[in-house]
Amino acid sequence: RGDRVLATCRNIESAGELEQLSNSRAELKILELDVSRIESMENLPRQLDGEAIDIFVNNAGVYGPKALQFGNIEGKPWLEVLQINAVAPLLLTQLLMENLRKGSDKKLIYVSSKMGSIDDNAGGGSYIYRSSKTALNAVVKSLAIDLAEDGFSAIVVHPGWVLTDMGGPNALLDTHTSVSGMLGVIDSLTMAGSGSFFNYDGSPIAW
Repeated sequence: RGDRVLATCRNIESAGELEQLSNSRAELKILELDVSRIESMENLPRQLDGEAIDIFVNNAGVYGPKALQFGNIEGKPWLEVLQINAVAPLLLTQLLMENLRKGSDKKLIYVSSKMGSIDDNAGGGSYIYRSSKTALNAVVKSLAIDLAEDGFSAIVVHPGWVLTDMGGPNALLDTHTSVSGMLGVIDSLTMAGSGSFFNYDGSPIAW
């Protein structure tokens, strides 16, 4: 669309397709970021060197061990998922506030999941992933309230069940449909919608 995009990945050397894309598109810049490491997050503002961020999209996330059921849940893997899915997004937002305040749109977008909806949970299980996304939803709701006076809008978005490594081969949506839908949600976001939980198609999701 002609937007300047600052994309992050854990290891630039292993992100061949992303690197090829940046070589052919001047408006795409790749930065290294691993949200599981606080040192990496603290280094990102230094890499940005004061550059303004109009729209912040926090997409990093992990599912955690899929086979764990009630009776064999362990604390360590649970805490690791919570750290990446719920704690890191808030810490990163705090670290980037200088860049975000310089931006014109002041939109904060956090990719959540319908599995984080308590209202929608009819299947049980998935304790680790569900709770991490529910926690993220609570974090972003508070952000929307606390940063409203500064002109920021903050939302969580469910991308749908997407054909990715995490989504698996049985997923219902391709990446183009999901991303196009989320872009529509971002473009139409106003302060009135801040603090909401949206599906990729713009429909609201119950908490």
